[in-house]
Amino acid sequence: MPRIGVVGTTTWGTTLAMLLARRGNDVSLWARTKDEADRLDADRENPRLLPRHRFPDGLRVTSSPDLAFGGSDLVVLAVPSRSLRENTRAIRDSLDEPAAIVSATKGLEAGTSNRMSEVLAQELPRPLHSVICALSGPNLATEIIEGKPSSTVVASENPEAASHAQEAITSALFRVYTNDDIVGVEMAGSLKNIVAISAGICDGLAYGNNAKAAIITRGLAEMARLGAACGARRQTFAGLAGIGDLVATCSSRLSRNHYVGEQLAEGKPLSEIRRSMHNVAEGVDTTAPALALARDKGVEMPITQAMHSVLFDRVPLDRAISDLLGRAPGTE
Repeated sequence: MPRIGVVGTTTWGTTLAMLLARRGNDVSLWARTKDEADRLDADRENPRLLPRHRFPDGLRVTSSPDLAFGGSDLVVLAVPSRSLRENTRAIRDSLDEPAAIVSATKGLEAGTSNRMSEVLAQELPRPLHSVICALSGPNLATEIIEGKPSSTVVASENPEAASHAQEAITSALFRVYTNDDIVGVEMAGSLKNIVAISAGICDGLAYGNNAKAAIITRGLAEMARLGAACGARRQTFAGLAGIGDLVATCSSRLSRNHYVGEQLAEGKPLSEIRRSMHNVAEGVDTTAPALALARDKGVEMPITQAMHSVLFDRVPLDRAISDLLGRAPGTE
């Protein structure tokens, strides 16, 4: 029976741990404190984030990195991008030689614009670099935990590591594909969250489906431009990690980033919106590093620029929209 360690008692981390345990794997969910681990293990659910969803018998919660990750065949990290580096440092001495280390975090690191696999490579011992993977796709956790059909992509430059993760994670209702374009898969999963905030603004302002379709389409174009400039394949953005995830995140009321956009449209300040949320909306934290990366690569990203002006430069929403619509039209 495969042993799997999961980092992150987040909604997504808990969902993945439960999904993996339902597959018959021996799964340890790692909590940062003993109090949290004891409480979750006693409750046999995550009542704050996933109430009424009972933990499978094969899932245990522990605050011990050695118990969670020692001898694990697969390690999954599902924490906010802002804390991935810190969490990796906390567990790295407990890792043996897992067949795959999977980042399930969608974002770019603030200050460095690093992708999550790059953060892992900087913090993990060199022998583990070859088994780093990234998991990304249209994966709304609430739908997955309820047993609704979903698909995702696990990407790695190492096909054996990707195949190992695929075999451990895939199930009848959660279909996993592999891809060797880890740059494209990570960039798509990170950048789509910025576009989703814009889509939420469209819905919040009742701009209609034409406007939202334009945001999704032009957002995908700038996602692919930056991805290609970083070495990704453009066709990756036409797959599950790209257009698939973008459509789900821009369309669903379950999307955290869409929610942020709707709340901005209602005139609420970002600080208040963040306080109202149990989870992190990665699009907010990704906007600044994405824009910095775009400037470094000489890539034009007008939607990302508009979102940055609203989120961080205190530009009024109506002015940002006017500036975006007032741009000279070009060729598609």
